[in-house]
Amino acid sequence: MATKTARFTYEEHDDESTLSKEEVSLLHAAREAAQHAYAPYSHFRVGAMLLMENGKTVSGTNQENASYPVGICAERTGLSAASSLYPGMPVKAIAVSYDNELGESDRPITPCGICRQTLAEYQQRFGAPIRLILAGRTGKIWVIPDSNALLPLSFSGDDLK
Repeated sequence: MATKTARFTYEEHDDESTLSKEEVSLLHAAREAAQHAYAPYSHFRVGAMLLMENGKTVSGTNQENASYPVGICAERTGLSAASSLYPGMPVKAIAVSYDNELGESDRPITPCGICRQTLAEYQQRFGAPIRLILAGRTGKIWVIPDSNALLPLSFSGDDLK
């Protein structure tokens, strides 16, 4: 038997001052997008702003439904919109932020499992890493250079061959 370890490295920023101008702009846009989320049940509004390889941006917000499993996360809303608007265009980066109406929004949140699997699919599809910028309205900011780091040993289309 062999024991193996999976690890990943990410950046933790105390505030926006050490981010690139592009990352700050994307993060601000994600925070603004969160204000347009449809979250009447959880009151947990999430916004995602995607930066495409061609320099265009696409937003996504969480969309809740009274039948909870039917809701769509901001990341997947954004990825689906990007795929429709810019077919064949890789996603370069995604900023995700949130506004928790019932509590604090002062720390980064990470994509859920379904979003992690979806990110892995898009990354494999285009053969390029997707950079994640994760933050609340305030507090620390996490930058993950490769979204696949969040889902080690992921399932992919290669497994279906």
